[in-house]
Amino acid sequence: MSGALRLGVLFARRALLLAVLLAVVFAAIELLPGDAANATSERGETAADLERRRHLLGLDQPVLTRFTDWMTGLPSGDLGTSARGESIAELLSRPFPNTLLLGGLALLVTLAVSVGLGCWAALKPGGTADRAVSATATGILALPEFVVAVALVLVFALWTDWLPAVTLTDADGSPASWKMLILPVLALAIPQIGWNTRIVRAALADEAKAPHVESAVIDGLPRHRILTHHLLPGALPTIAAGIATSTGMLLGGAVVVETIFNYPGIGSVLAGAVADRDSPVVAGVVAVTGAVITGVLLLADLVRARASGGRV
Repeated sequence: MSGALRLGVLFARRALLLAVLLAVVFAAIELLPGDAANATSERGETAADLERRRHLLGLDQPVLTRFTDWMTGLPSGDLGTSARGESIAELLSRPFPNTLLLGGLALLVTLAVSVGLGCWAALKPGGTADRAVSATATGILALPEFVVAVALVLVFALWTDWLPAVTLTDADGSPASWKMLILPVLALAIPQIGWNTRIVRAALADEAKAPHVESAVIDGLPRHRILTHHLLPGALPTIAAGIATSTGMLLGGAVVVETIFNYPGIGSVLAGAVADRDSPVVAGVVAVTGAVITGVLLLADLVRARASGGRV
């Protein structure tokens, strides 16, 4: 099977997985007590008003019918209408880029720091730096994002007053200062740095056993040249897979981190949608984040295919 065909199959599988996940979202919201009509009702509305609202929202239709109708609009970018009558695409158009900015910066920090630490540890296997990096990475990866976020607020906002603890926004809804991005980015990146540092170090250790690497060591090549010309190229597919996996974790953790730092992302939209029992909005958030994650995973597959000579 050619590389392009394999990528096509992978894309189809991930698209199918995303569709199943969206169906689960619709079903899960359906199982919550109440419905969107009750959750968004105003004081003084009668039972007849609620029934009329349910009809307008399509809640009198089976959940499978509503899900199918919503899915048919996805190819054209139509995410439907929220329970409060807003276009979901417009509802997400302002906060989602902020979440992508936050997640993208955290991903870049994760990539740079984890690769740097992993390479530093690999320069002297079994040495003090190697043991220290491995132990620290193991401890860090066990920390949830909200624990890291609270610790960062205590140290850098409350105790030292170096960085702001909350995010203020400009007129366009974006963060008012780059300083307001530092703590949320670190809160997201630190646990993933621990995870990916271990992946990078393990990938380099496995690659060090390859015959061509052992030959380079016997030939007396400098350690940094062996690292950059022999170890890293072979470890790249594993590193790319680890970073791609972190994308989903970063976007998922962003919901919690955004709440702690009052960051103007999709976290508040998602929380409001769950409170309103608004399954189309929740599914819309899942759809756009799932599309981003799928794109990153496909990019990682391309890196793996290139590194392995075209085999995915």
